[in-house]
Amino acid sequence: MSTSAAFYFDLASPLAYLAAERILQVFSSAPTPVEWQPVLARELGPHSDAFDTYRCEREQLVFREELERQAREQGLQPLVWPRSFPFDSAAAMRVATYAKSIGRTVPFAQAAFRQAFAGGHALDDFDYVLISAAACEMHPRAVKQGESLRAGREELAQATAAAALAGVADVPAVRVGERVWVGARAVEDAAAHMHEAAATTGAAGQDAHPPRGGCEKAAWE
Repeated sequence: MSTSAAFYFDLASPLAYLAAERILQVFSSAPTPVEWQPVLARELGPHSDAFDTYRCEREQLVFREELERQAREQGLQPLVWPRSFPFDSAAAMRVATYAKSIGRTVPFAQAAFRQAFAGGHALDDFDYVLISAAACEMHPRAVKQGESLRAGREELAQATAAAALAGVADVPAVRVGERVWVGARAVEDAAAHMHEAAATTGAAGQDAHPPRGGCEKAAWE
């Protein structure tokens, strides 16, 4: 029996951006597909959305330099910080929720993340959300309507609440079954767990077969 898996992201998070750029490759051979789930990080709990709580300018600089280094190691374009960072991602996340409803979650999220952290454009400017949507063939009129729908707002709120109940305290996060991994290593640690579980299940299944040979060979082959 397969186990459900989900990747939780907020387009305002540079850590989620780096994870989003790795996750498709890391999970390419995973036994279970990973659903991309938009959530509002600031609503997940007291330890989320902490980019504006640095104790001093030096602490913020160290954080940025570390993420820039990680981007280089991943072979990405240089990380460009939006002038207004952190920015309010609420409207962009409502569009991500709309994109999910029409099967465009991954391409929209990738385009929007790149606008924010490869292009340096804060997504509280809705023009850049529309540019991201256009990159994955989402019509501007439909995007504006989808962003304004009450149902979309409620769906995002419900998804965020469900994520918090599941143990998602921040983004990026990956859930496999009932287990949740949060933070910079979430993608790799969740994938390793999934492969290990699949290998264990496979080995148990092999042990369950009777030995081959004699009458058993005729029965099984």
